[in-house]
Amino acid sequence: MPQPTEKWHALVLAASRGPNDPMAKHYGVSHKCLIEVGGEKMLARVVKVLAAHPSIQSIRVSIEDEAALNYALGDLRGDVIFERSTTSAPASVMQALDHIDDGAKVLVTTADHALLDADMLDCFMSKAEQSDGDLNVGLARDSVILKAYPHAKRTFLKFGADRVSGCNLFAFKTPNAVKVLAFWQQIEKNRKNPFKLVAAFGFKAIFSYLTSSLNLEKAFALASGRIGVVAKPVLMPFANAAIDVDKPEDKDLVEEILARDI
Repeated sequence: MPQPTEKWHALVLAASRGPNDPMAKHYGVSHKCLIEVGGEKMLARVVKVLAAHPSIQSIRVSIEDEAALNYALGDLRGDVIFERSTTSAPASVMQALDHIDDGAKVLVTTADHALLDADMLDCFMSKAEQSDGDLNVGLARDSVILKAYPHAKRTFLKFGADRVSGCNLFAFKTPNAVKVLAFWQQIEKNRKNPFKLVAAFGFKAIFSYLTSSLNLEKAFALASGRIGVVAKPVLMPFANAAIDVDKPEDKDLVEEILARDI
């Protein structure tokens, strides 16, 4: 696996989704990131992996209050930087980026990425470094995911012959990449609805989507032109990269994977 050659900052999104977050309520915690998988709080698992990676020079966690961060991390808190979250995920990313030097490479991930590991980080960051994009987005093809987990229920976005699922890995590599955050705020509510997601990019995108001519490359080109950034996908070869913990059955699958890998 190629290794990244540059230093990166990491930002972990860990804010609560409010008092009615179904996952937090189901497991009796204030924040979804406090749910335990494999005997560890999810946020702690993610931070531990990031802290152990030689290319990560700083870790920030976006969450409502520092007490929740301290509780989640315990002895892992160390030099982890508290970023008070704001009204939405994209707004929180924008606020955190304001505290990082312009031009620095920033890896953004989520606290429910419970299977994140060093190989995924190596793959994503090294491929992003080789890309000429302002922004890179981690994705996994359906063939990769379903080969490993044929019965897993995942949300796939279909672009022509391409069906992909998000991996909660984003690389902000230039100051221009922040333009995507305002657009992200507009479309975030439709992230599970492929048609509405495509519709946000205009008539040409809708036509291409309906005629199945909108492949992954075209989709990113259209998005780049609409937003004013150069956005490129990073295709991940790991099924586990696309598994986050959004539902109880996701947690069950993660527990099964972790138990099998012991």
